[in-house]
Formats: sequence, structure tokens, C-alpha cells
Amino acid sequence: MTAILKNREAALAAIILAMVAAIGAYAPTFVSIDNIIRVLNDTSILAMLALAQMMVILTRGIDLSTASALALAGMISASLAQHQPDLPVIAFIGLAILVGILLGLINGALIAFVGIPPIVVTLGTLAVYRGMIVVYGGGNQVNASEMGDTFQSFPKLTLFGFSTLFWIMLAVSLAVWVFLTMTRTGRGLYAVGGNPVAARYCGIDLSRQQLLVYTIAGAISGLCGYLWVSRYGVAYSEIASGYELTVIAACVIGGVSIAGGVGTVAGTLLGALFLGVIVNALPVMQVTPFWQMAISGAVILGAVVVNARAEKRGVKLILPEARRAAGAAK
Repeated sequence: MTAILKNREAALAAIILAMVAAIGAYAPTFVSIDNIIRVLNDTSILAMLALAQMMVILTRGIDLSTASALALAGMISASLAQHQPDLPVIAFIGLAILVGILLGLINGALIAFVGIPPIVVTLGTLAVYRGMIVVYGGGNQVNASEMGDTFQSFPKLTLFGFSTLFWIMLAVSLAVWVFLTMTRTGRGLYAVGGNPVAARYCGIDLSRQQLLVYTIAGAISGLCGYLWVSRYGVAYSEIASGYELTVIAACVIGGVSIAGGVGTVAGTLLGALFLGVIVNALPVMQVTPFWQMAISGAVILGAVVVNARAEKRGVKLILPEARRAAGAAK
């Protein structure tokens, strides 16, 4: 049991299982196979966005524009479907990803080459991208009846009971895990976040790393833009408004350090699942929307406190070892 509690991912998984069991005792339908699959499907977009955010945070950055980029990419993709409904689905997905890449490049270039702090850049582009949706769409929205069947059917396809959303999320998760653990560039993100000065002396190009992670984050946001709009059947300027805070919360709950250099794919996915369970469980338990927001906020604050205490304990553990080593040397 002690070993489980010391492992962040194992402890979080145990908490999720205990939470699901407790909710199931109150509302047995919540733990049905169909509902569990629905929770996983509903959490897929959040999980992908959280993985993108995790890579940004690893470099001591932040991307507050991720939901706005999602909305803009989704709006442009839906607009294409509105005018060319017979195009293959890959055209809509490709366009959304390209838009996301462009938006990510803008963030990355301003941060890496102009030297503006990430929070300032992405706070600005958050508003700019939202405004671009209004300008592009003329203040109108694209409804399901205007998108065509090809555009909307892809996310709703199922395999073994799970929707396309879930399988895409698994593919993205695997790709991110391989990138972070098996490539030199991916491992370099941890070095950049852990100690930027040392990373620079080791030959790691900080600007290149920043440009890369924001571009990847933009690409994933673009993909999620198509998936969001095609799944819910509507595109307008306010879709996913404020969702960037939920994405960051999933990262923090999953053990990603806001200070950079610390985070895992498994932890981030569990953080997203944790929030997904809460979001789906509170209405089942007949909790009012106000208390839903309050409970979610309390969970986020609790996760921040736990992370901060864990990081402080990590620092304190080094000092006794250093003292013993110094004493041995004498």
C-alpha cells in the first residue's frame, strides 16, 4: 500500500477506482459497461488536449489559446463542409490540423524568437483566435443540417463499443509517449524544463523546442476542433469557451509540474479521466451546476497543493543525503 501511495499514477488510479465505486453505490447505472464506455468517449478530447498542454508545460510554458485554436479550426473545417459537403473526411481533418499548426506556429514564433512570455502570448492569441471566428463566420454559426453526413459520421463510428474519438485518443497517446520516451528531442523537453541553462550548455536549442511543442499543441488542437464540431453538430465562436482551464487542470491533477520538467503520459491521461468521471458523475448525483463548478475548483486547488508539497519533499530529501555525503568526506 505504501508503494502505491508513493507512485503518483498508481495513487490517482486507485482514487479514480474508489470514486467510481462510491458513485456506483449511489447510482448503480453509473458503473454499467455502456456508461463507462460513454465516460471514456466523452473524456477523449480532453485527454488529447491535456497531452498537448503537458508537452508545453514541460518546457516551462503554458498555452491558454488551445480552446480558441480548437474553436477556430473547427469553425473553418465546418465551413468547408458547409460549402463542399461531398469531400472525403480526410479533407476536413487535414484542414483542421493545418489550421491548428498555423496557429501553433504563431504562438511558438512569438515565444521562441520574439521573446514574449508564453502566458502573455497565449492570453493574447486566446482573444485574437476567438475574434477571428466571429470575423470569419460573420457572427453566424454552422449547424448540423449544414455540415453534411460525411463530416459528422466519422467521430460516431464505433469499434468494440468505443467511438472513433477513443481510438484516435489512444493513437495520439501512444505517439506522444513514443516521442517523449524514445526520441532525443522528446527527452530534451524534460531537460529544458528542468534546467534551461544546463540544457543550453548540453546543446539543446531552447527556441527550437518551444517552437516544436507549440506547433504540436496547435496540431492536436486543430484535430480536436474537427472532432468537437463534428460530434456535437454545431460550430460558433463560443464553443469550448474556458475549456483551456479544464485542460490545464487535467495536467495538474495528473502530476504535471507547472514549474516544468515533470510529467508523464499516464499521469496526464489519469488526470483527464479523473475530471471526466467528476463531470459525468455530478449530474447523476443531482448536484446543481453551481456546486459542480465549486467541487471541480476545489479538486483543482487540492491537486495544486499536493503537487507543491511533493516538490518540496523532493527538495528536502536531497539535503540530508548531501549532509551525509559531506560528513563521510570529512
